[in-house]
Amino acid sequence: MDEIAVSTVVYLPPEEIYEFLVDFPGYADYSKHLRDVRQSGDGSPGTRYALYFSWWKLTYTAESKVTDVTPPTRIDWTITKDVHAVGRWRVEKLDDLPAEAPADADAACRVFFEVEYDPDSVSAGDIDLPRFVSLGWVIDKVRPVLQKEAERIVERIVADIEGRPRRVELTIHAKPGP
Repeated sequence: MDEIAVSTVVYLPPEEIYEFLVDFPGYADYSKHLRDVRQSGDGSPGTRYALYFSWWKLTYTAESKVTDVTPPTRIDWTITKDVHAVGRWRVEKLDDLPAEAPADADAACRVFFEVEYDPDSVSAGDIDLPRFVSLGWVIDKVRPVLQKEAERIVERIVADIEGRPRRVELTIHAKPGP
């Protein structure tokens, strides 16, 4: 399994962060490659999403399902079609404000976006590939795109959730693929 994990500090209480994160259809506004999100359910376990991606000459619809929630600290999900992948949002309240916290901050949490996926679980028949393009080539090219996309989503969400743009320091926790 390959893993991608991105985290940053957000200067709000966990309840406010959680409510923002559970609004999954809004993520299309933060992603360069996610074109649309369709939701069936209210964000609780069992809620299903169709995520419409576009990158290079490829388009793909990922289907996901919320598997568990622990308000206000965790949202777990799984991909239900074509690729074995699971992920989560985690919100960990910090005991103390970091030294670089804005003057008006009175709470801080570390927010994690984590994904584990098996690139070998995808088969060429699952994705409509252009002629003369191998699935292996696509997987090699997609790995860094996924990492950058995770970073971009977290950076953009922080600006919206805190209500103002700021320099966001991201911590990348990644185990590279083979």
